[in-house]
Amino acid sequence: MPEPVLILYQRDDCHLCDLALAVMAAARVPAFESVFIDGHDALEAAYGVRVPVLRDVDGGRELAWPFDATRLRGWLDAAGDGRAPSADQPPV
Repeated sequence: MPEPVLILYQRDDCHLCDLALAVMAAARVPAFESVFIDGHDALEAAYGVRVPVLRDVDGGRELAWPFDATRLRGWLDAAGDGRAPSADQPPV
């Protein structure tokens, strides 16, 4: 099963985003794209108060901060078994 295509939505100078990056490194997250929402009206409307948010593009699932390495690994592993997103992480 291929790895999910991941995007991390974040802001410039965001200490929570820096923490999320550290958690992602500890969890050995596969390659992902960083998208900075600053100055993008649609992205700021969608993610402005929720960043950092990790999105599984193919599955349409999102994992919003806060998360630790264990929760993140579980979320990534769920991408491969066809489980629906949990109630606290609705698709966008």
